[in-house]
Amino acid sequence: MKEPRALPQPGPLPVERGALFLWVRRGVPLALAVFAFAFAALHSAGRGWWLLAGTGALAAAWPSFLRGEAFLRNQATVMRQDCLWTNALRPLARRLGLEDAWILSFCGHNNQRVREALGGRRARRALILLPHCIQMARCKAGILDDLQACYDCGLCPVGDYMNAALLNRWEGRITNRSHKAYREAREFRPDLVVAVSCTDRLIKGLTKMPEIPCYVIPLSLPHGMCVDTDFSVPHVLAAMEALVEPKRPGDIQPLRREGIA
Repeated sequence: MKEPRALPQPGPLPVERGALFLWVRRGVPLALAVFAFAFAALHSAGRGWWLLAGTGALAAAWPSFLRGEAFLRNQATVMRQDCLWTNALRPLARRLGLEDAWILSFCGHNNQRVREALGGRRARRALILLPHCIQMARCKAGILDDLQACYDCGLCPVGDYMNAALLNRWEGRITNRSHKAYREAREFRPDLVVAVSCTDRLIKGLTKMPEIPCYVIPLSLPHGMCVDTDFSVPHVLAAMEALVEPKRPGDIQPLRREGIA
């Protein structure tokens, strides 16, 4: 039997970078409101319409100020509006060569709000969603059917995640289709989802499940889309440690299999 590998240790959660999205999401309607009210003050013709437009612009900006419990109470509505902004401006960001930066900024802003909302009361029923492409393409372990089928060879992050999940008794799913992940999440009815995926699937997931608080972590793509991808296991550990109520330690020990992928 091979010697057990040391599991990665959780570090501090990284600083979320959502300034780009917030400046656009909040700044554009506020600028329009200032313009509308200024025009209403300077011109009497159509003043009522300009006041109405300014009020509407303020209403559009208001959800960006919601935090904590207020955000959780109105989450579905807030996320639908934020996703609408993100998807509407995505073609422009693509033309400017900033598509990934735009999506990651939205994800960072979302993560910051989820962290603030769950800072006082941690989630009790969390679900981790991972894509199948984190498994090496040449590996034959049937982790889709049974995570414990992993050989724990250390050549991909699946083994580290598996042992951490067993030790902490986390609920997690590894799927090869987005619609399966959404179905799994809705059937499980979590109060928090920690999702790892590429930027395209992250924005899709946030759009499809606006009612569920989601902390999202982008994949690293050293070999391109959907092939031998990677992610930060310490980042997942830190998110679960910071946002989820720990379960009582059980007698489950990390699985150590003999073999390689």
